[in-house]
Amino acid sequence: MDFQLLGAVSVVSGGRQVRPSSGRVRSLLASVAWQPREFVPDERLISRIWGEDMPVDPRDALYTCAKRLRRTLAEAGGAGREVVRLRGGYLLDVDPERIDLHRFRQLVRQARLAVDDNAAACLYDRALRLPAGAPLADVDSPWADGARAALCREQLSARTAAAAAWLAAGRHAELVPDLVHLAEEHPLDEAITGLLMEALHRCGHQAEALERYAGIRARLVEQLGDEPGPALRQTHQRLLRRNPGLSRAVP
Repeated sequence: MDFQLLGAVSVVSGGRQVRPSSGRVRSLLASVAWQPREFVPDERLISRIWGEDMPVDPRDALYTCAKRLRRTLAEAGGAGREVVRLRGGYLLDVDPERIDLHRFRQLVRQARLAVDDNAAACLYDRALRLPAGAPLADVDSPWADGARAALCREQLSARTAAAAAWLAAGRHAELVPDLVHLAEEHPLDEAITGLLMEALHRCGHQAEALERYAGIRARLVEQLGDEPGPALRQTHQRLLRRNPGLSRAVP
């Protein structure tokens, strides 16, 4: 039985996806799966699930959610005993490898430790190929909003690191379309633009690489009142040194 947090919160068993019908139950599942085999106090769970919209008897409502979650897990092929009640809280007793979020993080950790660029890029790609979508997509709470934003940042960081690894491995021509798309999604992200500039340059599109710098510089100045940071400026200067005749292409 596997657990999905990257996308809609659900349980997958035997190729069948089971999604808790109640938003509160999905929130409980997300909360305990977020840190499997770790004790989560009642107070924290209640805050994550209900926020300021507290039920009359929060602990009784939490107990009811836990009972419904056990029933959902049993329907999905589990024993229903994976949700363990301890004094003052709950834990989800499953191997973290059964939870997509933790598989994603483990693959990213392995990629960061890899000494070979190809190996690192392949590990990042394996992490990014996990079923995805907006993390905790069907959980609506302030806690879920914060967790979702943090996970989106993790996913973007992995996408950027994967691109850097593939670029270091010499796969610049294949990278350009993906980097163009990524730069359109994140028009103020200097790391992505820097990678795109380098990939374009290696493909022989030096003028376009410098135009990318001009574009993000204009957006940063207009929207944030700031110039590009040192890393992107260094990339720009490096490209100019390689192609001094192009210096007039960028203001």
